[in-house]
Amino acid sequence: MSENTEKIKCLIIGSGPAGYTAAIYAARADLKPVLIQGMQPGGQLTITTEIENYPGFPEGITGSAIMENFHKQAARFGTDIRWGSISEVDFTKKPFKLKTEEGNEILADTVIIATGATAKWIGIESEVKFSGYGVSACATCDGFFYKGKVVAVIGGGDTAVEEALYLAKLCKKVYLIHRRSELRASKIMQNKLFNTPNVEMIWNNLPKEIVGTESGFIKSVNGIILTNTITAEETKLDLDGVFRAIGHKPNSDIFKDKLELHPNGYIKTQPGSTKTSVNGVFAAGDIQDFHFRQAVTAAGSGCMAAIEAERYLCTI
Repeated sequence: MSENTEKIKCLIIGSGPAGYTAAIYAARADLKPVLIQGMQPGGQLTITTEIENYPGFPEGITGSAIMENFHKQAARFGTDIRWGSISEVDFTKKPFKLKTEEGNEILADTVIIATGATAKWIGIESEVKFSGYGVSACATCDGFFYKGKVVAVIGGGDTAVEEALYLAKLCKKVYLIHRRSELRASKIMQNKLFNTPNVEMIWNNLPKEIVGTESGFIKSVNGIILTNTITAEETKLDLDGVFRAIGHKPNSDIFKDKLELHPNGYIKTQPGSTKTSVNGVFAAGDIQDFHFRQAVTAAGSGCMAAIEAERYLCTI
């Protein structure tokens, strides 16, 4: 074994709710886990301002604060938490061989993948500026903050329609903005949408700019400027929030041809389990869940992965 090679029991890749929860359980089981944080330590929650639907925080908590709590709890039980990313994996033989971006080699008896998924951006500068301050990618997470207000959903698939229908129960008005003249969503979802009175379709339009106010660190959205894809005419809608719903991209590129994936790129796991197509490799959180995509469900699957990893280690 070279000086750049390290042998460990349990490697966890990713530091969102799934990764940190797996680390807490693995550390308490004396698996001496090493957790590689990835390029966005804390995951998607670190770009979320207020979280009110995670149990145990009746007054709510910011995304960065709750992830700092996750970090501290995992470290308290002895998790070796490291900055960096994994660039290569080899699951063809055991122990599994992985390489960090710095060129170091890790040999791991078991691996838990919790690299998550990333919401796709619309592609305009202002959505980044107002992200977390009126621009969101999760109606279930943030819809409550817009109760009785006017919002827009950007997209045309089932996800966009689901977001719009959820928000319609809370908001005074919901615009669904789509760049084409027909939706890609399933017909049954479209029928529900078109029969919802406080949803208005805006066809053949693309967002050009999200506008709002800024005062120091305080920002808020108050409108969106649209460009018609046919006439190039620009219009402005007054509203309080924008939800981008053009899909998520699973962070699974390095696992292609290494694990069995769904056609949409998410890692395939056995029903009711975090087991992947390779015995000893587990996947938890949004990297394998494209249905719920919630912090609490990610944390639950992280717990499952650690318990299954511990049981696996007892067999080798």
